[in-house]
Amino acid sequence: MSAFTVAELEYLKSQPLMRFASASASGRPDVAPVVFEVDGSDIVTAGFDITHTVRYKNIQSNPRVSVVVDDLASMNPWSPRGIKIVGTAVIDNTDGAPKFRISPEVVISWAINDTTPGIPKMERRKVG
Repeated sequence: MSAFTVAELEYLKSQPLMRFASASASGRPDVAPVVFEVDGSDIVTAGFDITHTVRYKNIQSNPRVSVVVDDLASMNPWSPRGIKIVGTAVIDNTDGAPKFRISPEVVISWAINDTTPGIPKMERRKVG
């Protein structure tokens, strides 16, 4: 069973970027826009050489992360939509190049599963 609904999976696959937030062991935050893909219930992201990124250092000492994928379905009327994922990240080296694998613990989405015009419906659920 996926951590995401069918509508959320379709939305995630339609988006080119996400914002990836991590924090150091002492709590110093970092956020970066990154490309990503969905792999089952996980979010996977890599890069040219992630071993030199702040995220790489942060995840080694603090695996707690949040990511946000969002956009505007329309500017008139104003229609924001998106998904926030809170979970843990590991550094995955299975294909020879390191990448981050993010496992969701909480998924928060707005205007994805319910697209009724007006105030976007926000949904929050624990995964697992």
